[in-house]
Amino acid sequence: MHNDQRTQRKPWSLAFVAEPREAAALRRLMRLHLGLWGLPEVVEDAQLCVTELLSNVIAHVGPGTPTTLSVSMNGGCLRIEMEDPDTRALPVVLQAGADSEGGRGMALIDAMAVRWGVEPRTDRKVTWCELAAEPGPSPSTYDDPRMRRAERLVHVYEGGETPDAGLVGSRRLSLARAEEAAIDIIADLLHWLHRHGRDADDFLDRVQTHFEAEARSSA
Repeated sequence: MHNDQRTQRKPWSLAFVAEPREAAALRRLMRLHLGLWGLPEVVEDAQLCVTELLSNVIAHVGPGTPTTLSVSMNGGCLRIEMEDPDTRALPVVLQAGADSEGGRGMALIDAMAVRWGVEPRTDRKVTWCELAAEPGPSPSTYDDPRMRRAERLVHVYEGGETPDAGLVGSRRLSLARAEEAAIDIIADLLHWLHRHGRDADDFLDRVQTHFEAEARSSA
């Protein structure tokens, strides 16, 4: 039977000793596995995250620390975990300034990742991050004014300022974050309708009918 790594994308892990010289080998390993998984577009970000997670262990736990790297898929996200035995040294995000040395790696991860966190356990901790790995929309998608309007609205709900209309689509929204923002948008609209005496279920039925009609006409 043909073993298709791209469709299986089985989780894998590697135990190693945290030393600066291991960074290059870990980056090569990430490139190899993500290539087999058919995820070349996320290789550079994943390599940077692995490097920063390793640097965090070396800086805050110490060189020579027994460490485990684990990589898996979580829905449309690539999940990277770095496990070490120190439950006390928890990573923090610091603004990169002229006098700040620690925390800048986690700031990079915070900027790149859909989400990240730390899971303290009885005898160890796991620092993890998730990168968006789902394919982005094609450039022609943004010819649709509905997509441009939706992106502007989602961006506002994500906490950003309204972008210039000509720039919408030039950046790729994280679908995971955008989905959470879309839920907030719909919930706020339902609340607004309820406060104005409208029926939410009837509204959702009408929206679904409208969406299906537009989908059929554009198919």
